[in-house]
Amino acid sequence: MERTLKAPIVLDFDRSVGALPGATIIDLADWQEAIRFGCSLRRLREVRAVIESRLPAAHGTVFLGSGDYHHLTWPLIERRATDGPFEIVVFDNHPDNMRFPFGVHCGSWVRKVALLPFVEHVHVLGISSGDVSAAHAWENYLAPLRRGKLSYWTVGVDTRWAARFGLASAFRAFDTPAALIERFIDERGASKRPVYLSIDKDVLSPDVARTNWDQGRLSDADLIHVIDRLAGTLIGSDITGDISAYRYRSWWKRKLSALDEQPEIDAAQLAAWQAQQHALNLRLLEHIATASR
Repeated sequence: MERTLKAPIVLDFDRSVGALPGATIIDLADWQEAIRFGCSLRRLREVRAVIESRLPAAHGTVFLGSGDYHHLTWPLIERRATDGPFEIVVFDNHPDNMRFPFGVHCGSWVRKVALLPFVEHVHVLGISSGDVSAAHAWENYLAPLRRGKLSYWTVGVDTRWAARFGLASAFRAFDTPAALIERFIDERGASKRPVYLSIDKDVLSPDVARTNWDQGRLSDADLIHVIDRLAGTLIGSDITGDISAYRYRSWWKRKLSALDEQPEIDAAQLAAWQAQQHALNLRLLEHIATASR
């Protein structure tokens, strides 16, 4: 039986998300400089209050815009406390479990949700960045990995260092995306454990959808295959990784972005890339609607 698509939400910081059927758009352009890439916890509380005041009680997938806003997944998940316990499945080219001493940013939020008592486990699928290599091991928060609250599912990254720290069980290393997807589906089996799904499209190969971060190796078919296998278990979802260009006014955000090697966006290609992203968003929404409870 075809399910009714719950109206999506667009947290519109950066004007990167195209028109979606029935979407509620929350205009947050005035918050772009304050929240994009990272922010203090005080600033996050402030923008959260604004969002909470405008969110309808029931809604569908939340679109966050650029991957620079992935830390907004944290308050979205906190809103689901009464739905717990549940697991979180994150598609991302990065672990988003990196040290950040200035509050929270788009690469540190996973640690925050792993601390929530109603979150059983966080799976980050599709990591192919060097953030989980030995050279960057010290930048990762190891506690959630050690406590069994977090697993990294990686493609083509040497993660043998994890065994030396007693973390081997928290790492799943694969040579190909197909092998990763097959193992994840096999391990999940017929489980009906509820799941919150968070997709950062930088997990995808650039020929599928261009983002403003370094990108992974998965295809849109890989994403959709997992979404379809989560049928009847999804209690909430968000999507980030749409593409936009922005120059920070604050020097420290420009510096941090440069240190993270965030690529420049080709303005001449931006409209075409956003159109490609929009078509993908519509396909993902259809499959998420079917998989939702």
